[in-house]
Amino acid sequence: ASGTIVDAAIASPDHTTLVSAVQAAGLVETLSGAGPFTVFAPTNAAFDKLPPGALQSLTQPENRDALTRILTYHVVSGRVSAADLGAQIDAGGGSATLTTVQGGTLTAARVNGAIRLTDSSGAYATVTAADIGGSNGVIHVIDTVVTPPAA
Repeated sequence: ASGTIVDAAIASPDHTTLVSAVQAAGLVETLSGAGPFTVFAPTNAAFDKLPPGALQSLTQPENRDALTRILTYHVVSGRVSAADLGAQIDAGGGSATLTTVQGGTLTAARVNGAIRLTDSSGAYATVTAADIGGSNGVIHVIDTVVTPPAA
């Protein structure tokens, strides 16, 4: 991995919305830091599933705190590879609880051979690509934006 996880996201044509949101939230410097971080990165198509206008609203300066809460809910401290996550799921009897940088939890489980994350509301995202490395962490691509518990 030659660049940070932010560099990897910037290089991905499927993550332009995520990169814009990270920039709007002022998290580029944080996520370019030493880490390590594990980022569950929603694709542009995942952001497209949000209600109309939701993303535009979240990226307004007055909603920066809410945007930061959502984005940091997609980040776990440490470098958690897909193999590590699978081992945690196996050790947990079929599921693993991940504490996010935001402070909430995501539950990871294997469903039909794929890793699925369930958020605070019971909605879920599936990991569609794993172990995209960066110098300061790893990215797992997900197909849905997960949402933290209400503030």
